[in-house]
Amino acid sequence: MKSRGNASARGLTRPVYAQYCIYMATQLDTFQTLADPTRRRIVEALRHGEQQVNDLVARAGIHQSGVSRHLRILHATGFVSVRPEGQRRLYSLKPEPFRELDRWLAQYRDLWEARLDRLEEALEKKRKKSKTSHQEQDT
Repeated sequence: MKSRGNASARGLTRPVYAQYCIYMATQLDTFQTLADPTRRRIVEALRHGEQQVNDLVARAGIHQSGVSRHLRILHATGFVSVRPEGQRRLYSLKPEPFRELDRWLAQYRDLWEARLDRLEEALEKKRKKSKTSHQEQDT
Protein backbone atom coordinates (compact mmCIF):
# COMPACT_ATOMS: atom_id res chain seq x y z
CA MET A 1 0.00 0.00 0.00
CA LYS A 2 1.43 3.38 -1.00
CA SER A 3 1.62 6.26 1.44
CA ARG A 4 -0.78 9.12 0.70
CA GLY A 5 1.78 11.66 1.92
CA ASN A 6 4.48 10.48 -0.48
CA ALA A 7 5.05 12.75 -3.50
CA SER A 8 5.56 9.80 -5.84
CA ALA A 9 2.34 8.22 -4.58
CA ARG A 10 0.49 11.29 -5.85
CA GLY A 11 2.29 11.02 -9.19
CA LEU A 12 4.43 14.10 -8.59
CA THR A 13 8.10 14.20 -9.47
CA ARG A 14 10.48 15.78 -6.96
CA PRO A 15 10.76 19.16 -8.82
CA VAL A 16 7.00 19.35 -9.30
CA TYR A 17 6.44 18.44 -5.66
CA ALA A 18 8.87 21.19 -4.59
CA GLN A 19 6.97 23.70 -6.72
CA TYR A 20 3.70 22.45 -5.20
CA CYS A 21 5.11 23.04 -1.71
CA ILE A 22 6.19 26.55 -2.66
CA TYR A 23 2.77 27.28 -4.15
CA MET A 24 1.06 26.06 -0.99
CA ALA A 25 3.40 28.18 1.10
CA THR A 26 2.36 31.30 -0.77
CA GLN A 27 -1.16 30.63 0.42
CA LEU A 28 -0.03 30.83 4.06
CA ASP A 29 -0.95 33.69 6.33
CA THR A 30 1.44 35.36 8.74
CA PHE A 31 0.85 32.92 11.58
CA GLN A 32 1.07 29.84 9.40
CA THR A 33 4.35 31.09 7.96
CA LEU A 34 5.88 31.64 11.39
CA ALA A 35 4.40 28.46 12.87
CA ASP A 36 7.28 26.42 11.50
CA PRO A 37 10.17 26.33 14.03
CA THR A 38 12.82 26.24 11.30
CA ARG A 39 11.43 29.37 9.69
CA ARG A 40 11.36 31.07 13.10
CA ARG A 41 15.07 30.17 13.57
CA ILE A 42 15.84 31.64 10.17
CA VAL A 43 13.90 34.81 10.99
CA GLU A 44 15.74 35.04 14.32
CA ALA A 45 19.10 34.70 12.54
CA LEU A 46 18.12 37.38 10.03
CA ARG A 47 17.30 39.81 12.84
CA HIS A 48 21.06 40.38 13.05
CA GLY A 49 21.22 41.60 9.46
CA GLU A 50 21.60 40.49 5.90
CA GLN A 51 22.98 36.96 5.44
CA GLN A 52 23.55 34.38 2.74
CA VAL A 53 22.16 30.85 2.80
CA ASN A 54 25.38 29.22 4.03
CA ASP A 55 25.44 31.55 7.05
CA LEU A 56 21.91 30.44 7.93
CA VAL A 57 22.49 26.69 7.54
CA ALA A 58 24.35 26.29 10.85
CA ARG A 59 21.76 28.30 12.76
CA ALA A 60 18.78 26.53 11.24
CA GLY A 61 20.13 23.06 11.97
CA ILE A 62 19.11 21.63 8.59
CA HIS A 63 20.76 21.09 5.21
CA GLN A 64 21.28 23.91 2.73
CA SER A 65 18.45 22.67 0.50
CA GLY A 66 16.02 22.88 3.43
CA VAL A 67 17.16 26.39 4.34
CA SER A 68 16.75 27.43 0.70
CA ARG A 69 13.24 25.98 0.62
CA HIS A 70 12.26 27.85 3.81
CA LEU A 71 13.80 31.05 2.47
CA ARG A 72 11.72 30.70 -0.70
CA ILE A 73 8.62 30.35 1.46
CA LEU A 74 9.59 33.36 3.59
CA HIS A 75 10.28 35.34 0.41
CA ALA A 76 7.00 34.30 -1.24
CA THR A 77 5.03 35.33 1.85
CA GLY A 78 6.78 38.70 2.07
CA PHE A 79 8.95 38.17 5.16
CA VAL A 80 12.30 38.17 3.38
CA SER A 81 13.88 40.14 0.57
CA VAL A 82 16.69 38.85 -1.64
CA ARG A 83 19.55 40.94 -2.95
CA PRO A 84 21.86 39.40 -5.54
CA GLU A 85 25.55 40.19 -5.09
CA GLY A 86 27.59 38.43 -7.75
CA GLN A 87 27.14 34.68 -7.26
CA ARG A 88 25.68 35.16 -3.77
CA ARG A 89 22.12 35.89 -2.71
CA LEU A 90 21.80 37.94 0.44
CA TYR A 91 18.63 37.64 2.48
CA SER A 92 17.19 40.17 4.89
CA LEU A 93 13.94 40.69 6.76
CA LYS A 94 11.26 42.98 5.42
CA PRO A 95 9.49 45.08 8.07
CA GLU A 96 5.98 45.05 6.54
CA PRO A 97 4.75 41.63 7.74
CA PHE A 98 6.05 42.36 11.23
CA ARG A 99 4.18 45.67 11.24
CA GLU A 100 1.06 43.77 10.18
CA LEU A 101 1.61 41.32 13.02
CA ASP A 102 2.15 44.19 15.47
CA ARG A 103 -1.11 45.87 14.34
CA TRP A 104 -2.97 42.62 14.91
CA LEU A 105 -1.41 42.16 18.34
CA ALA A 106 -2.19 45.77 19.29
CA GLN A 107 -5.86 44.82 19.43
CA TYR A 108 -5.05 42.48 22.31
CA ARG A 109 -2.31 44.53 23.95
CA ASP A 110 -4.88 46.72 25.73
CA LEU A 111 -6.51 43.62 27.16
CA TRP A 112 -3.17 42.29 28.43
CA GLU A 113 -2.14 45.65 29.84
CA ALA A 114 -5.48 46.06 31.66
CA ARG A 115 -5.06 42.63 33.23
CA LEU A 116 -1.48 43.39 34.22
CA ASP A 117 -2.59 46.72 35.73
CA ARG A 118 -5.23 44.90 37.82
CA LEU A 119 -2.63 42.34 38.92
CA GLU A 120 -0.24 45.12 39.90
CA GLU A 121 -2.99 46.83 41.94
CA ALA A 122 -3.85 43.55 43.70
CA LEU A 123 -0.18 42.88 44.52
CA GLU A 124 0.27 46.41 45.82
CA LYS A 125 -2.78 46.03 48.09
CA LYS A 126 -1.39 42.72 49.35
CA ARG A 127 2.03 44.31 50.04
CA LYS A 128 0.44 47.22 51.93
CA LYS A 129 -1.73 44.85 53.93
CA SER A 130 1.27 42.65 54.75
CA LYS A 131 3.37 45.66 55.69
CA THR A 132 0.59 47.01 57.95
CA SER A 133 0.15 43.66 59.70
CA HIS A 134 3.94 43.38 60.31
CA GLN A 135 4.01 46.89 61.79
CA GLU A 136 1.10 46.09 64.10
CA GLN A 137 2.89 42.94 65.33
CA ASP A 138 6.05 44.93 66.10
CA THR A 139 4.20 47.41 68.32
